[in-house]
Amino acid sequence: MEFKDLDPILHSQLRLAVISLLMQQQEAEFTFIREKTNATAGNLSVQINKLREAGYIEVHKQFHNNYPQTVCRLTPTGEAAFHQYVSALQSYLPIKQP
Repeated sequence: MEFKDLDPILHSQLRLAVISLLMQQQEAEFTFIREKTNATAGNLSVQINKLREAGYIEVHKQFHNNYPQTVCRLTPTGEAAFHQYVSALQSYLPIKQP
């Protein structure tokens, strides 16, 4: 049995949760992600920055009704990394032969 390397960027629970959310809807606002992950704003900011630095997401800051808004968007690199991570994780799961 050969085990594939797991992407250290996605092997963090919070970063994996962020990418999983973005896999479902391509983009999401910071407060939505914070509510869905139950993360603190500070921790989520750090993890989003790591995903951005890895090229997995794009972060756009804008104003909506005079309030600052941060929108995160999944990149093609992030989508590919997620699929590779899932594939690598499957190499750790036992497969029953019929």
